[in-house]
Amino acid sequence: MASSRKRPSGSRQNEVVSAVAKLELAAKGFVVGLSGGVDSVVLLHALGKRQGLSAVHVHHGLSPNADAWAAFCRRLCKRWGVPLAVHRVKVAKRGQGLEAAAREARYRVFSRVKSDRIVLAHHLDDQAETVLMNLLRGAGIRGASGMPRESRLHGKTVLRPLLDVPREAIVAYAREHRLQWIEDESNADESLTRNFVRRRLGPLLDARFPAWKSSLARAARHFSRKDLGAQDLLRSFLKARGLRAPSEAKLVEMLKQLTSKGGRTLVEHDGAALRLYRGKIIVEKKAGTPPPFSPVKWRGERRLALPALGGELRFEPGPGIDAERLKADSFEVRLRSGGERLQPHPRRRRRTLKNLFQEAGVPSWARARVPLLFCDKDLVWAPGLGVDARYQGKGLLPEWHPWAKGMKSRDASAV
Repeated sequence: MASSRKRPSGSRQNEVVSAVAKLELAAKGFVVGLSGGVDSVVLLHALGKRQGLSAVHVHHGLSPNADAWAAFCRRLCKRWGVPLAVHRVKVAKRGQGLEAAAREARYRVFSRVKSDRIVLAHHLDDQAETVLMNLLRGAGIRGASGMPRESRLHGKTVLRPLLDVPREAIVAYAREHRLQWIEDESNADESLTRNFVRRRLGPLLDARFPAWKSSLARAARHFSRKDLGAQDLLRSFLKARGLRAPSEAKLVEMLKQLTSKGGRTLVEHDGAALRLYRGKIIVEKKAGTPPPFSPVKWRGERRLALPALGGELRFEPGPGIDAERLKADSFEVRLRSGGERLQPHPRRRRRTLKNLFQEAGVPSWARARVPLLFCDKDLVWAPGLGVDARYQGKGLLPEWHPWAKGMKSRDASAV
């Protein structure tokens, strides 16, 4: 247990008082997350005269001192007349780090408290460390935004009033009011990422960039505004395509996935699939398992319906497949099987269909159901790519026409 009788001159306690004074709380009551450390003890003390105040302590069971910490919180709240609920949890790592697993367990408890507002004691140092860790992990705008001052958790509002207050001001407040708190021995464990950042990287940055914490916290606010702007854009994007607005939590998660690296992102929402490809979001209605497709013979029809693929091939007179080849050879529509090659330009070498589709901007997930025209083993034509050089001439040019939603298939017929 830590405490201090020292009253420093020029106390910075007013920073805590000012931050808490700005906090607007609903009349229904609010709960403070109380770990027993100096941050949460100071927050609870500063809010002590607010009506409807209660506290919650999460007993993780990870430390041999966990029972003593819970007992300290009980004594503290009894002395201050604050209702306290202690919740024991099991921390399951499930492939994630211990810090993340413990945080997840805490937030499960917070999501079940009766109060509709949860107040947490994260401060400026926490924010700066969080942003730095996220950036080092390669996070995007969402990660660089750090912790929000206000967020939603299963219909509840989570508030962090001390995000602009440095830890030294919090400790100064604790000393000014002669508060007692507990010290978590795991704070010295540098195998935990946050402790490594705090104990190793922090002092190095302090020596060269004394204001790095304030600078990163300020940058987080800028990124947060961009993140909110991105959320508004995503809401508008979904609305314009007739999709319902998701909950705030799902919107945040969708944005996180859609701004991640790589082009194979898939997000399902309101009966649609949102995919990210080359920086663009593509929306497709979910159609379940596609029907099987068997090869279809083409015998010269001007229209060839392919119901299983949801469209039809049309053959227009002009430069395309040479008329002499059309007379002499038989053709068949098939799907990709892998390894196909095509030479759309006579002066360029034959290339794999995969490379040509990539160059044409056809997403990987759309390539498997593209109708291809073959002559025996030769790939003759692919939609959007053209006719192979060996078959080019004046004759018929194939065109692929997907049917609009709800359009009935048409029978194959010669025109």
